[in-house]
This record gives sequence, C-alpha cells and structure tokens, in this order.
Amino acid sequence: MKDHLEAKPLFNPFGDTEVVKRRMIGGNTTNLNDFNNLKYPWTSDWYRQAMNNFWIPEEINLNQDLKDYRLLLPAERKAYDKILSFLVFLDSLQTANLPNISGYITANEVSLCLHIQTFQECVHSQSYSYMLDTICSPEERDEILFQWRSDDHLLRRNTFIGGIYNSFLEHRDRRSLMKVLVANYILEGIYFYSGFMFFYNLSRNGKMPGSAQEIRYINRDENTHLWLFRNMILELKKEEPDLFDDECVETYRSMMQEGVEQEIQWGFYAIGDEIPGLTRKMLEDYIRYLGNLRWTSLGFTPLYEGCTDEPADMSWVSQYSNANMVKTDFFEARSTAYAKSTALVDDL
Repeated sequence: MKDHLEAKPLFNPFGDTEVVKRRMIGGNTTNLNDFNNLKYPWTSDWYRQAMNNFWIPEEINLNQDLKDYRLLLPAERKAYDKILSFLVFLDSLQTANLPNISGYITANEVSLCLHIQTFQECVHSQSYSYMLDTICSPEERDEILFQWRSDDHLLRRNTFIGGIYNSFLEHRDRRSLMKVLVANYILEGIYFYSGFMFFYNLSRNGKMPGSAQEIRYINRDENTHLWLFRNMILELKKEEPDLFDDECVETYRSMMQEGVEQEIQWGFYAIGDEIPGLTRKMLEDYIRYLGNLRWTSLGFTPLYEGCTDEPADMSWVSQYSNANMVKTDFFEARSTAYAKSTALVDDL
C-alpha cells in the first residue's frame, strides 16, 4: 500500500459520492459537508455535543481570583504559573496543527469535527489569556506566557509532542500521520490532566474558584476532543491494519508510556509535595491510571499493573470535571451543558 499521503484537493468535482467508498485517509473526497450521508455515524453525536458546548471565557467572574492569586503559597504560585504556561502552549500548538491533520483526512464529516475542535482550541487560548490579563500585570503575564521556552523542563516535554508534529510536516506519510494522531491522543488524554487536577485542587481548598471554572469548561471540551481522536484511531485500526502491526503498536505503546512518564516527572517538578491536598504519590498513581485508561480504550492491554481503577484519593477530580455539572453564574447560573445529550460519556 502506498505510504506517502497527498493532501486532499480543495475542489474535486470528480470525488466519490458513494458513502461506502469514503475512507479516513487516502480517499477521494468532494469535501462536501453532507450531514445526512455519513460513513462514520458517531460524528453526528460528536458534532451536536461540541456545538452544545459553546461558551465564552468572559462569562466567568475572576474577581476572587485576582485577590487569591497574591495570597497563594509560593509553591502554589509557582505551579499556577508553570502549568498555565504549559496549557497556553498546548492549545496554541493544537490550533496550529489541527488544520495540518485535516488536510489529509478524506472523510468530510471527520474533517468537519476537526475544524470545530480548532475553533475550541482558540477559545481555550482566549480563556488562558483572560485569566492572565485579570490576575497579572503585563510584565508578569509575558513572563508566564513564555515560560514554555525559558524553562528547560517545560521545553523538553513540549519538544516531545512538537517534534512528532513537525516530523509529519517533513515526511507526510501514513505512519507519520498515525503517530501524530497518537501524539494528539496523548496530549488530550494525558498531558492536560495533571494541570486540570491542580486547578481543581486549588478550588477544593477555597482558592482561585474562577480559574477552576474556566478549566472545567476547557476540560469538557477536551473530553470531546479525546473522544474524537480515539474514534479516528479505532476507525484506522479497521481500515489500515498495517498501521497496527506489532512494530507499529509497540511504537504507539512506547509513545504512550513516554507521555505518562513525562507527565509524572512534570507533576513532581511543578507540583511536588508542597501543595496542600496533593502528593507525588497521588500524582503518580492518578497519571498511571489515566495511561491505562487511554491505552485500554484503544483495545490494548493495560500498561501498568495495579493501576486500572481510579485511585480513591483522587475521586474528587472526576467530580469537578463532570460535564453535566459544569455551571456558571452567567444568565442565572444556567447549565453550560446545554443539551442533555448522552453522546458524551467520559469513559476515556
């Protein structure tokens, strides 16, 4: 099978219109957004859930955060700054890279979902900027914003994902694209979560409630992004079985384990044992549990023994991130999970 990928043409009147001929990659697409004839019916539920998730960062009041930020413990302040810098970079990277992926996805309904995700990543970047603009001086804001370049530890872990993304731009082949999809799955399903957990821990200690609420909105979006990429990978597992031979699967497994270990070491570095309510052991157990959850969701056996259940001392994380409980005081505290859809089940 041809390994090199050609970017799909923008205008293609001779593309296939038969659904049965549609493929995730390597197809002959017309690029027509047809909402009635779908090769991948799960995209319909995904689309509706993503559209129902619409929100605006400024809906959330950060007045208390402005006061709390100056009163944070030194370890909390350090972690807040570093984690926020990391999250700013991740969402900015996603915004830039998702169109690269979409350019080679020849299933129009999946490409449409990727475009919606790109928009949501822009909103996330706006949210982080709103947080920084509210609590920091312009000088502090810039210092935090660019820690992803000035902090060697942070730069190393960004390089892991960023290097895989750049490699696809250089080679543009099926295997490189598959690694990008797995890297994206790692980013959405592992990299974000210790950061989210930190903000939720501040909130349960009565600090920075607005920041935690912003993160809950973002977390809800990231759940759908994770769901999207898992389904893309599972569809390719059926359509492109050679991309899941023993050698390829071992590559993806190593990537997942690298992502988990980097997240653990980052948690040790940014959070450590100095923040009330969190310990290194809690961080390590939770991230290994997430690694198992993400990997087994792709149909593989667990990566780590004894880490298949959510740690009891971390059950509060899922309570904070529950998509159906995300609320704001905007317009009489209406629920931001506007539609009561069963499409999104956070089992990822």
